[in-house]
Amino acid sequence: MKKKYICLIALITLNACSDDFTDLAPISNRNEADFYTTENDFVSAINASYAGLQDDGVYGRAYWTMFEMRGDNTDQGADGTGLARQFTEINAFTEDALNEQVTAAWTGSYSVIANCNVILSRIEGIEMTESIKTRIIGEALFLRSLMYYHLAVAYGNIPLQLEPFTTGDELTQVDASTVYSQLILDLTTAEANLSISYGASDLGRATKGAAATLLAKVLLTTNQKSEATTVLRRIQTSYGYSLVEDYSDLWGATNEHNEESIFEVEYMGGGIGQGSAFTNDFSPSAFLQTGSGYGRNRPTSEMETSYLEGDKRFLSSMGTTYINATGETIDANYVRKYESDPPTEYDSDINFMVFRYADVLLMLAEALGESDEAYSLINQVRDRAGLGPISTTTPGTFEEKLLEERQLELAFENHRWPDLKRFGVAAEKVSAAESFISASSVRDLFFIPQREMDINTNFVQNSN
Repeated sequence: MKKKYICLIALITLNACSDDFTDLAPISNRNEADFYTTENDFVSAINASYAGLQDDGVYGRAYWTMFEMRGDNTDQGADGTGLARQFTEINAFTEDALNEQVTAAWTGSYSVIANCNVILSRIEGIEMTESIKTRIIGEALFLRSLMYYHLAVAYGNIPLQLEPFTTGDELTQVDASTVYSQLILDLTTAEANLSISYGASDLGRATKGAAATLLAKVLLTTNQKSEATTVLRRIQTSYGYSLVEDYSDLWGATNEHNEESIFEVEYMGGGIGQGSAFTNDFSPSAFLQTGSGYGRNRPTSEMETSYLEGDKRFLSSMGTTYINATGETIDANYVRKYESDPPTEYDSDINFMVFRYADVLLMLAEALGESDEAYSLINQVRDRAGLGPISTTTPGTFEEKLLEERQLELAFENHRWPDLKRFGVAAEKVSAAESFISASSVRDLFFIPQREMDINTNFVQNSN
């Protein structure tokens, strides 16, 4: 049974110290000098950083909006009021700097960063078990890097704050390449500090494999394929992951933290404020026994037709029909990877899968480039899906075949928008999947939230 240590982290709140800043301030309004003095204080603080990943501005909602719906995997359709309007604008590239999801992603990500910065700035002088101190430093560096990776992909030029913010400090934007360079340093340290695995009481903490997987992703993003190959081979040979035999066994609360899982965002249902909203958000209306299904993040028709006949991933990933309360069969595409039966609305026990071993195999194929070994790695993933092998003789370029495999294998796991950008085909793929979006309207970057532009008058707004 998975250990949900996150339910114990209410000891620390994730509040900023000032209303006039971007949540880069310290994590608590408590007397920090009194709080950050013991090993337990720092364990509670790093647990609070993990809890920040649940936030609606991070994995809870904004990230799937900005990294799945932004691409060609999913859409929001024509819904145009309330919360749906924010999603529709992001899907259609018509959002502005006031969009609440884009703002939430910025503030939610920087809130986790602020928490990690305080931990890293205070922990060195504290007497505590050395192994715990080393682990917490690694965890803080990993979580901070995870947030900065998403911010750099989404916004490009961002403030790179590595120390706690003090009122009166001026933030300076740096370009994404500077952010990635810092992440390479931090993730190298994090991987060295973290353990390969943990016991049941610490299940869900970042591991060497989690830090290495994010490091490899950053190296591929910066086109350092040789360096990425080295990191990915280390994951492949030294950290003990393998593909689960049946793709369907990746999903559901009883399958979490399996041999393929590298890092998950932890959720726990049961009315304690730690449940996830994915089941309600993604399920179609009148589909659930408890609460409403809102039909958000809907797989596109292009996504549906991308699966070949016999692909075992299809029915585990998405549905195309459902039976409503009156027994009618309704046609509707919807995401199935996060299905559950929550006791109350927005209170599912389903975790969010951030990294898993299939992604490592496909990234290693990318790093190696077209070769027999690269196709062998792709074919490991295809074989589990019940599909035959591909090779140099299969139609399409190597990059096209690899990107297609990543789309089908990692659908609805927040990899699609970064992949489209990294492969340089975002405009082409989005406009092909959603005809109402012209290729010329597809922008690589989100606008920096207007709130931040107003506060930080030295910021330059993203325009591309």
